[in-house]
Amino acid sequence: MTKGNHKRIRGKPRIHGLLEHYQPIEGVVDEMVDASGNPRPVWKDFIESLDEIGPERLAQRFARADQYLRDAGVYYRVYDKAGTNEREWPLAHVPLLIEDGEWQAISAGLIQRAELFEETIADIYGPNQLVEKGILPAGLIAASPEYLRPMVGIRPPEGHFLHFCAFELGRGPNGEWWVLGDRTQAPSGAGFALENRVATTRALSDIYGEMHVHRLAGFFRRFRDALIGMARDGDGRVAILTPGPLNETYYEHAYIARYLGIMLLEGEDLTVSDGRLMVRTVSGLAPISVLWRRLDAAFADPLELRPDSQIGTPGLVEAIRHGAVSTVNALGSGLMETRALLAFLPKIARALRGEELLLPSVATWWCGQATERAHVLANIGRMVIGPALSTRLAFEDDEQTKLGSALTDGEQAELVARIERDGGNFVGQEAVTLSTTPVYAGGRLEPRPASLRVYLARTPEGWTVMPGGFARVGLSLDPTAIAMQRGGQAADVWVVSDKPVERETLLPQESDSFNRTRPGSLPSRAAENLTWLGRYIERSEDTVRILRAYHVRLAETSDPDMPLLADVRDYLEPFGIDVETAIPTGLIGTLDSAVYSAGQIRDRFSPDGWLALKDLSKTNYQFATTVAPGDDATRAMTVILRKLAGFSGLLHENMYRFAGWRFLEIGRRLERGIQIARTLSRLTSANAPEGALDMMLEIGDSVMTHRRQYPVQAGRRTVIDLLALDPLNPRSILFQLERLRAEIGLLPALGGQGHMSPAAKAILQLNTQIAIKEPSDMTAKALDALATEIGGLYNSLAKAYFG
Repeated sequence: MTKGNHKRIRGKPRIHGLLEHYQPIEGVVDEMVDASGNPRPVWKDFIESLDEIGPERLAQRFARADQYLRDAGVYYRVYDKAGTNEREWPLAHVPLLIEDGEWQAISAGLIQRAELFEETIADIYGPNQLVEKGILPAGLIAASPEYLRPMVGIRPPEGHFLHFCAFELGRGPNGEWWVLGDRTQAPSGAGFALENRVATTRALSDIYGEMHVHRLAGFFRRFRDALIGMARDGDGRVAILTPGPLNETYYEHAYIARYLGIMLLEGEDLTVSDGRLMVRTVSGLAPISVLWRRLDAAFADPLELRPDSQIGTPGLVEAIRHGAVSTVNALGSGLMETRALLAFLPKIARALRGEELLLPSVATWWCGQATERAHVLANIGRMVIGPALSTRLAFEDDEQTKLGSALTDGEQAELVARIERDGGNFVGQEAVTLSTTPVYAGGRLEPRPASLRVYLARTPEGWTVMPGGFARVGLSLDPTAIAMQRGGQAADVWVVSDKPVERETLLPQESDSFNRTRPGSLPSRAAENLTWLGRYIERSEDTVRILRAYHVRLAETSDPDMPLLADVRDYLEPFGIDVETAIPTGLIGTLDSAVYSAGQIRDRFSPDGWLALKDLSKTNYQFATTVAPGDDATRAMTVILRKLAGFSGLLHENMYRFAGWRFLEIGRRLERGIQIARTLSRLTSANAPEGALDMMLEIGDSVMTHRRQYPVQAGRRTVIDLLALDPLNPRSILFQLERLRAEIGLLPALGGQGHMSPAAKAILQLNTQIAIKEPSDMTAKALDALATEIGGLYNSLAKAYFG
């Protein structure tokens, strides 16, 4: 990609409105305007519509799009010297418009390319005729870390190596599209393209509705149906394999899984048994037939590939070798991303297909060949020089990729010496000047360099092309600034037809048959995280109720060392709750743990649920720096309590009543039972300070119930009867045990029908014991023991379902 001074075109005729001050770059193709500064036909109505909206309303609309992305929690993980952090998705609000006829030409070229890649990979891992005939250098293939020797000779069970590809395109100064790079390993961004579309249409719904823009949903529906069709037997499942929440595009993995209704798994969720790939679920091992992997192939199996991988599944290659599972894409297909292979694609196309490439690659020369090396050295001043085996695009790899014209004489001489010494390690590529597309900045349109990423998916009918994809747009005129890790933006891409287009959705047609998906395939790791999410939310609520009761009394007394307050401080201290701070770090930590557990199962969370949880966490952090102990903290605790109740209610009312909901509910009931038992033990003990019983009723949210149920002043027996033994009080210990018995009894029976699990036996025994107790039996020691026994139920569940 070229850098340097860019000249604005001056003296061109202008029209009024947003184009009045738009200055395209001299010598660079602009997507929106032609060489005369007039809007291209596909852009004309769009620009006129933006002008009608006006700058003030346009800014409000774009702010609404940004707010949607924040509310939906769309993020991209950025890696820098300071570590990793989540960055809000950087939407470029103005879409890139492409005319339908031009898009058809792009699609034809990319389908040809995908077919060529399929045949090339099949040859490299099969008969290897390309190497044998000298079309591909054996040393180049063997040296690539993407060439996986254990996969040689393995033919995918369904016959295809590639199922989902992406291609990065750029338009050069001659107006033609060029392929800058290929994505065959685990292409990312398709989910972000969907979010770009949703956010952009939020801002420009009226314009979008009036223009004939092709929809994206049909592409995903066809690919989802293709994946399901690949699951050859009725017992097989389709899953997406993710490296986990620390991956830079994990949000997208979870989004796509939720959007398509496919399980999202990590390597630890899987095991190989009797040559089959299985997922650990709460119902036992279940077979996986199709695995859409979103991690690099080398990390997929530590037994046969990278032994240091912590995110793979031992034995996966063997399962593939037996034909027991299909992977999307096949392990080893990332080889086609190798930068040096671009130099050989024209010859490969002629050899395998007898065709010329419809869409050329950026001109590339591998310096491992004498003639090509001499050409690169002779023209190094107008070349981009980079690693031959790199799978990154030139503008993404500026630490190792150098623009010859930007080097000093000394730097250029040093590079020449390295190429002459180790030519096979380098490629030279033509320095391409990318076209520009408009961005909205400071109330006006400005040109910025852009590249286009297009997605293809294999279906039974052949390759289908996503009608849009997304464009990466620079924050400045520097083309390297379009990379997302370097602050680039992402724009929606509208493929515009001159006639009405089909309004496709992900929903099936009325005439389509359907089967209700069988329940029970909840991965064990997801069940564990749901259980802990329930526990952390309930633990937070209990802590907030105690803190609110503490600060109410602190605000009412001039003596912070009164016995009751001192006793509460002593009780909370072992749990890391320091009441001297209005919002203790222990409370913040518990809510952070809830967010972490929820983050492990983003695919099972609705956007509303995630937004409510993040808002709760944000509120906690805000109060930590602004709230003072006493009356101020009391009000803050009430706000947090309301938000906790709102989040819990949202989950309770909206989650499907099966295994996932049950484990969440079990976590809540376990924790509430433990916390009530512990607090009762402390505040109803024989040496509890004055006012402890009233505080206990307040913490148990049972003040009014006690007044109605017991026509006497609160005493130890009435408080214990209500909060420990009343089966109708949703805050009582017995109520929690009743719910636990019901939910645990409905969990999958791992020992076969008619056999009670150890957890079911334990809760039945405990429930029966407490149901026949009298308040006098519930001493402080008995309550502490009960809390321990309830906690022990988790261990029985973990052993049975989370192992």
